[in-house]
Amino acid sequence: MTYCVAMRLKDGLLFASDSRTNAGVDHIATFRKMHVFEVPGERTIIILTAGNLATTQSVINLLQARTQQELHHLLNVNSLYEAAILVGETAREVVSRDSQGSGNVSMSQGVDFGGSFIVGGQIRGEAPRLFNVYPQCNFIEASEDTPYFQIGESKYGKPILDRVIQYDTPLEQALKCMLISFDSTIRSNLSVGLPIDVLRCKTDAFSKVKPYRIEENNAWFNRTRKAWSTGLRKVFGQIPEADWFDQL
Repeated sequence: MTYCVAMRLKDGLLFASDSRTNAGVDHIATFRKMHVFEVPGERTIIILTAGNLATTQSVINLLQARTQQELHHLLNVNSLYEAAILVGETAREVVSRDSQGSGNVSMSQGVDFGGSFIVGGQIRGEAPRLFNVYPQCNFIEASEDTPYFQIGESKYGKPILDRVIQYDTPLEQALKCMLISFDSTIRSNLSVGLPIDVLRCKTDAFSKVKPYRIEENNAWFNRTRKAWSTGLRKVFGQIPEADWFDQL
């Protein structure tokens, strides 16, 4: 499992993804879940992935290869909407191939071939956009009322996002909230872990972007995790006890 978050806010786009795909007593695997497709000066497209690793890797590999081989690809689509359609179509192609292509039904029984994708960025001529592509390969777009998406192990980090994130939240505060949601998820689920890749996409910048990687020794992240835990315990201790406790 993994955890990815992306936000489309008034001041721009934020993306974050962990890099753990499988965890257990004797096995931890690390793979990058954030992928960049860009033409400097013209477009920046970011894709976050979660779900079946074989499926999501195949989808990304096909999307990358087809930028050199096909007439219609991520580097020449006219809009982010078309990019989301292309990601969904490619995912459907891979799932169909892997689940049915071998002709051996027994091999595919009980296997979830699905993958989830967040597709966001900006193409010159339109505003920044963000899409959540479901395992069924259809998708929805972020709005001012719903400015963020999660994929993967989302339930642990959702409460803090719901309480803090609004369309006009400053990017600096949004980043802090985003990473606190990662801390909550990491604490509660072994299948999510560091490193975390983070990326900011500035509106109308169209400059070359590079994800920032947060490792276990990142001083700011470790201070933030400690401050959040300390603050929660302090606030919890200040809440009055139930005045009806003696009736139990």
